[in-house]
Amino acid sequence: MAAQFGRRLRRGATTTAVAAVAVAALSASQGPGAVLASDGGGGDQRTAGSAPSDDSVATGNSPYYTDLPPLVTPNKPGASTNLPITGTAESGIPASVLAAYKKAQQSIASSDAACRLPWQLLAAIGKVESGQARGGRVDANGTTFSPILGPVLNGQGFAMIKDTDNGAYDGDSTHDRAVGPMQFIPSTWATWGQDGNDDGRKDPNNIYDAALAAGHYLCAGSRDLSLAADLDRAVLSYNHSNEYLRTVRSWFDYYKRGTHEVPDGTGVVPPSLDGGTDPSPDPGTSPSPTPSGKPKPDPKPSKPGGGSSDPKPSTPPSTPPPKPSQTLADLENAGTGALTATAGDAFAERIKVRAENSLGRPLAKVSVTFTIAGDTDARFEGGKSAVTLTTGSDGTVTAPVLRAGETTGEFTVRAIATGRSLPAVAYTATVTARQADAIARTDDKALTAAPGAEFADAVEVKATYKGAIASGVAVTATMITDGDTPAENDKGPYFKDADGNTVRTLTELKTDADGTLRLPKIYADDTAGTYKLRLTTEGGATVVIELTVEAPAA
Repeated sequence: MAAQFGRRLRRGATTTAVAAVAVAALSASQGPGAVLASDGGGGDQRTAGSAPSDDSVATGNSPYYTDLPPLVTPNKPGASTNLPITGTAESGIPASVLAAYKKAQQSIASSDAACRLPWQLLAAIGKVESGQARGGRVDANGTTFSPILGPVLNGQGFAMIKDTDNGAYDGDSTHDRAVGPMQFIPSTWATWGQDGNDDGRKDPNNIYDAALAAGHYLCAGSRDLSLAADLDRAVLSYNHSNEYLRTVRSWFDYYKRGTHEVPDGTGVVPPSLDGGTDPSPDPGTSPSPTPSGKPKPDPKPSKPGGGSSDPKPSTPPSTPPPKPSQTLADLENAGTGALTATAGDAFAERIKVRAENSLGRPLAKVSVTFTIAGDTDARFEGGKSAVTLTTGSDGTVTAPVLRAGETTGEFTVRAIATGRSLPAVAYTATVTARQADAIARTDDKALTAAPGAEFADAVEVKATYKGAIASGVAVTATMITDGDTPAENDKGPYFKDADGNTVRTLTELKTDADGTLRLPKIYADDTAGTYKLRLTTEGGATVVIELTVEAPAA
């Protein structure tokens, strides 16, 4: 991420000076003003003169893009009969990103209508935090192709925030880093994270999830964002900086004047303030001027007649591009097979990727970060959810052993070239429930009870898998009828639930560490006879046990 954040400013004198000059120039040119009025025209026009007393901010005061909107703003749709189909490049917002902002506005309008969240505010924050998810580089579900990570918050130029997520989101188990299109620090995401695309996950790298979370964060308390004072407080709570507030408000006003949709991946990423460009600029874009906006003078005055007093070029030669053999061009799966494991076991397959240069040959010394994502408690060896390793001389690197937790189902492991904008290599891993291939009673006592009484002896069974103890295996117990196709019996012995009601099927039973399961008490009704209790394990092992209800002998 060094390339990306090299083009963002650290907080301090430089940020203040550049932002102040830019805002002053913008105001003088009748661009988006520094003070925003409420849409209703009669609302609170005050601005926030000071930051909130609460030092907690969503982003940890990470750096952000300080570029301001163009001086010529787009017209509102319908404001001009000559309005073009597409406006200026800067007013274009990638389709998935724009959809996420509007969906978040609709969702919050349903749950917190009094907040009056405008989607243009989310767009303004998304612009300065990540350049609209790096110009809309997201997949069909709205997830960025590679994580967007802020710098390490280790107190060296930025805030000091020690690790709060064991590296689960940011890959750093020592300090936190802001994550995703809306740049949440992990501790804030843990509180405010949302599932904006209804996929059952809360992923800060997904624009739908991040936009909805940002909306809820901005609407915290009783804020009414149609009031300028409340809007200011909301933005300052996101990043504790008056320069940040002015920048966000400028983009907010710009987007309110009009915007248009562009295809994902074609959005404009803000140019750097030091004359460079984004690591992957859009076609046709060029570097922006230096922060001062003034051209650099020639090193020596030109001679009369237009000649130069120095035959050498007036500008230094550009840095030669890296050799193809040294340029990372691709990161790919290096033959990793199916990733499947039983709950609690290690995955037999190891995740392996290969880095290649522009010539298609292996590239060594490439930093690769493996990150576990999704609703899972699976972890790499050592309990880590993210690890960073370096490719060897053959261009490959293998992740540590992956161990399944107790949560069953699918999850994803992503491998990215650390700090690069290449697409991630994604692997789907599946955790299956613990299984048993045999189950049997631990004794052979006859199980009898008088009508209306309870069975004196408890039913205890033990499960095994391939001859070994099968711990944590799910078991279902059912009182069944006779016949070739048994069904749940509606008479005879029964269990009781927590409320004392009669039940004849029990689920969510599990064997203990020794593979043993002791069933709850069993009761007899008033009908004498011989009945059957069937126990079935995850994995298909079954045992049928006889229960006899009869009056005691005279």
